[in-house]
Amino acid sequence: MGTPAIGIDLGTTYSCVAVLQHGQIEIIANDQGNRITPSYVAFSPEEGLLIGEAAKNQVASNVKNTIYDVKRLMGRNFHDTTVQDDMKHWPFRVRNNENKPAIVVDIQGNNKMFIPEEISAKILQKMKATAEAYLGKTIRKAVITVPAYFNDSQRRATKDAGTICGLNVLRIINEPTAAGFAYGLENKRSGKQTVLIFDLGGGTFDVSILTIQQGLFEVISTAGDTHLGGEDFDIRMVEHFVQEFQRKYRRDISQNKRALRRLQTQCELAKRTLSSTTMANIQIDSLCDGIDFYSTISRARFEELNIDFFQKAMSLVEKAIQDANIHKSQIDQVILVGGSSRIPKIQRMLEALFVGKTLNKSVNPDEAVAYGAAVQAAILNGDKSNIVRDLVLKDVTPLSLGISVGYDHRMSVVIKRNTSIPATITDGFTTIYDYQTEICFKVFEGEYPETKYNHLLGQFTLEDIPSRRAGVINVDVTFDIDADGILNVTAVESSTGNSNQISIKRDEGRLTQQQINRMVQDAKRYL
Repeated sequence: MGTPAIGIDLGTTYSCVAVLQHGQIEIIANDQGNRITPSYVAFSPEEGLLIGEAAKNQVASNVKNTIYDVKRLMGRNFHDTTVQDDMKHWPFRVRNNENKPAIVVDIQGNNKMFIPEEISAKILQKMKATAEAYLGKTIRKAVITVPAYFNDSQRRATKDAGTICGLNVLRIINEPTAAGFAYGLENKRSGKQTVLIFDLGGGTFDVSILTIQQGLFEVISTAGDTHLGGEDFDIRMVEHFVQEFQRKYRRDISQNKRALRRLQTQCELAKRTLSSTTMANIQIDSLCDGIDFYSTISRARFEELNIDFFQKAMSLVEKAIQDANIHKSQIDQVILVGGSSRIPKIQRMLEALFVGKTLNKSVNPDEAVAYGAAVQAAILNGDKSNIVRDLVLKDVTPLSLGISVGYDHRMSVVIKRNTSIPATITDGFTTIYDYQTEICFKVFEGEYPETKYNHLLGQFTLEDIPSRRAGVINVDVTFDIDADGILNVTAVESSTGNSNQISIKRDEGRLTQQQINRMVQDAKRYL
């Protein structure tokens, strides 16, 4: 067996790396001895580039040059409403760079601009280095996980981040599916099981329903929200305490980046405390203008502040069940994954939804996704260990894929959401104008009947079509979606054989090969 391939859970707030070695999956601790690493990157005037704990520990004193939550920017447009909303809460600067978000930091008195893929690449580099220090070998190959509801741009951006840090990304797999692997291998039972993975992390939420039988892991439905997680709960608490500070001291700290960051750190700690006790303290010396801020928050108040988020998660659970075309009583196990799944109110709401079922906490919620990624990495790397032998994963595409048709730009769906992938499906299209000699195909993903509400992935034009009356010409359009959930589209006109295709490479969330090469060189300089 050659050099192993690793599995990386690239999380919004924490990341984790694992490997299959000596016939078992091992979660690899970082240089601080911790099995999860904060997804933080900082540029310090004194210490240079910092990643992980070192970056998070100095955030309050270096707020403008410490970057976190970068996963929430991956593959997104700068004008996306979620990006604009998030920017209000971040102390670091995000600028518009050709409609992509770019993060501006100060390096030795000069402004340096990084796109999200470059920052994610530094986190991935840290995970790669962690594995190399443990294994004593250079690591070239990895499987990286993404939220199941990540769209094509976000998946490609994640793959690009891996390339920038020098990894051959064998596959991008969905986080709840990876967690399903972790559960299935740790809980081997005879017969078919239907399991629901409830994966609530720091920044994203996914729910997937899988069937597991004799080594076959088949996803039958998925739902989620790529902008729902523990960070949102923290922000609600921050807003609560900003108002309290204003009431008590007549000071508005809503624009004070350093004070807000210190407050957010305390709110994150309080949230964790409230999972085991009913009251948490907030204590910050000299929060603003020399004022010491001491307060408390009850578990009940925390739940009240976030109840709409919790209810949204439950509605997505019900949507996944409905899409799977099963009754909730047919689900054998409800498996909790992600740090925020520890919140007692969320567990009570799930227990109320699945009456009489005990929630399954057998997998480590912080490590299960990396565990599953390492399983998939080993399989793709040709490992023949007993633990991964004869395992087969069948995943699904989370969003419908189609083409804009007609004068009213309706969405003609070619691949329906929750279709097993990889998949290849062909559909027939025709001209809508008399004597039309070219067709522009616009490729979208989403669930709305009108394409203007869906996400444009890319477009291409089929030229030199024979000049005929509308509806006479036949064009076969083939959608091919690979195991990473990444799409290629081909159009062929039947009478001439003229064809064109797009691999959705040049949409707004996609880097050119030239840009990737430049960033690879930059990454070597800064690491």
